[in-house]
Amino acid sequence: MKYQSIKSLKYYFTPLVCFGNLLSIAQTQSNTPIDVNFNSDGFLLKGKFYSAEGHGPFQTTLLMQGFPGDEDDVLGLCDKISDAGINAFTFNVRGTHKSEGEFSFRNTLQDIQSVIEYIHKGEIVKRFKIDTSNIVLGGYSFGGGISLVFAANQPEIKRIISIAGTDHGEITREYVRNNSFAEMLNDVLDSCKAPEGAVRFEGHTAMQELIEDIDYYDLRLCAPNLAQKEILLLGGWDDVNVTVDNQLLPLYRALKKENAQNVKFIVYQTDHSFSNVRNELAEDIIKWLKAKSVED
Repeated sequence: MKYQSIKSLKYYFTPLVCFGNLLSIAQTQSNTPIDVNFNSDGFLLKGKFYSAEGHGPFQTTLLMQGFPGDEDDVLGLCDKISDAGINAFTFNVRGTHKSEGEFSFRNTLQDIQSVIEYIHKGEIVKRFKIDTSNIVLGGYSFGGGISLVFAANQPEIKRIISIAGTDHGEITREYVRNNSFAEMLNDVLDSCKAPEGAVRFEGHTAMQELIEDIDYYDLRLCAPNLAQKEILLLGGWDDVNVTVDNQLLPLYRALKKENAQNVKFIVYQTDHSFSNVRNELAEDIIKWLKAKSVED
């Protein structure tokens, strides 16, 4: 892989907050999100629940943020999904923005488990009219990649959405073999570190966690455990970071090699921000969400 500048590399983790608001998302939310707090391993995490209107119970989509993401919506999708009659929930993982604790990849996986347990609690199911038999996990960029890793190790997760999902295994292998890439990525991660950035962690030394467990986060190696699930992969032809050639298509090929029958792969004429195709992106996701789920 080739990377021309640190500016483009930053898109690997977030186009939203940490890098000086590279994207300005102007949107009018028709459904006001509800602030939600929940506990993960003793730390208080902050989230937003976008409730569908009606009698329910409702299909519910958990949409993971990029890194470190935004404190509200994800590419404006949660608002549109809830307008379509589907609950949508997003949150800030441990150590990002106002969520307590320290960020790490392992902590993020624990946070996903914690939020799934949270939305299965009786009082939460009743409050938000959640159909617990119809939970979809997904995410954007960092959030898409980590969702796939989590789902690969959780049989109960049947449906996953990955929007330009980062293959952290591929990134880590490039980090180890390419010094110039490693230097750029180190600068990006260090720029995210609090108090200047939105993440409480040790900056670029967080890569050591991936290096020590690289195979676990490699999406192509996750393919055997993902092949029986229903997966929506979304990407951009002009995305120079989570590229079709180096990350998305290799994962798709690995899934098909494992005889995956329920993988839909859509690529748009867009870059990592999806800024020129947001409505089309939302329409395709909602259509997929409403389609028949994989039979148990």
